[in-house]
Amino acid sequence: MYFQAIKPIDSLEKSPKLSKIINDPVHGFIELPRGIILDLIDTPVFQRLRRIKQLGLSTLVYPGAVHTRFNHALGAMHLMRQALDVLKRKKVEISKKEYKAALIAILMHDVGHGPFSHALEHVIIPGLHHERLSLAMMRYLNKQFKNKLSLAIDIFEGNYHRPFLHQLVSSQLDMDRMDYLVRDSFFTGVVEGMIGVDRIIKILNVFNEELVCEDKGIYSLEKFVVSRRLMYWQVYLHKAAMAAEHMLVHILKRVRALYEQGKPPFMDENLRFFFEHQVDHEDISKEVIERYIQLDDNDIEFAVKKWQFEADKVLSELCQRLLSRNLLKIRISEAPFSEALIAEKKAAYQAAKNLNEEEAEYFFFTGKVTNQAYLENSNEPINIYYKSGKLTDLAEASDIRNVHALATSVVKYYACFPEGYAPDEN
Repeated sequence: MYFQAIKPIDSLEKSPKLSKIINDPVHGFIELPRGIILDLIDTPVFQRLRRIKQLGLSTLVYPGAVHTRFNHALGAMHLMRQALDVLKRKKVEISKKEYKAALIAILMHDVGHGPFSHALEHVIIPGLHHERLSLAMMRYLNKQFKNKLSLAIDIFEGNYHRPFLHQLVSSQLDMDRMDYLVRDSFFTGVVEGMIGVDRIIKILNVFNEELVCEDKGIYSLEKFVVSRRLMYWQVYLHKAAMAAEHMLVHILKRVRALYEQGKPPFMDENLRFFFEHQVDHEDISKEVIERYIQLDDNDIEFAVKKWQFEADKVLSELCQRLLSRNLLKIRISEAPFSEALIAEKKAAYQAAKNLNEEEAEYFFFTGKVTNQAYLENSNEPINIYYKSGKLTDLAEASDIRNVHALATSVVKYYACFPEGYAPDEN
């Protein structure tokens, strides 16, 4: 059997488990409510998140960034609980069912992440976003739990009639973002990501069923937006981490090319399944889910260690480089790189290494990255609420106009290449 069956919900509900306390390095003590919350955490679907690093290959840049999606999901649920309690104290009516469903929705929001999180998101299952897989896994668990996740699924999808609950799960000021900013800052040591989470949660309110922030918290929100921008450039879009992640993507692409050529390298049965089968994005089957939850960082790391000894010289070199942190070089530019110069460097490398044109493609690649810290005039802005009843977009409410500037999309271009073959060298 390639997957672990989930215990029947009847047996779980009869369990005498009490609430558990988790000691989290970021938030302190986190209480896990008894009942369905603990039961969901104990499922193989959720426990798998222990084996998926939050920041993927960023550990090659920040050695302390070994925290996992498991840590993050518990932290986001903890912040959700705090936010709901604040809203209830402000006389926002939230039923017990809504309260529990919101906790479940944020707890499960990342269960669809694959190995190395965003790095391989569209590689193992081409074109499929992790949120679509998270939804499929929640529906899969909903059957196991006799439809007790139905309200949580409605909140997660944004189909519930009280939009503020969905906005706490997914918006420009959700519990997901607040946890990952402070958590990633803590584990990388990049202090610019630290935000006043407690302060921001205390200024949350609800107006016409929409999530709003009281005007006294404008400066904390400005700091939140600035921190997002800085964390993207310093951590999420760090050039060495980008080079490593693109190399891993190209390793999997090379494996797929070899498979299609009838020369498949070593793969375990679960990884091979996704090379052999095309996944229906509209109807993700039970088998796809049960195969997918068996894949984590460990499987890819083990495969890369095996592939470094493959006869294919492209696959072998890419794996050896990644394992020894002998990364391809990367340059960042304000303007696109010259395609002619890249082609010239690629041809020179191809000749020097006795590669054909297709093989050389795996060592030269370009692209662009975008950083937009705040989406001004979006469908879900960060709205500032004044006692007069007036609502204003954060960008308009800020008196130093910096949020306007941070709402501008910044685009930078990158080129990856072997050492000595930079596309901007004479």
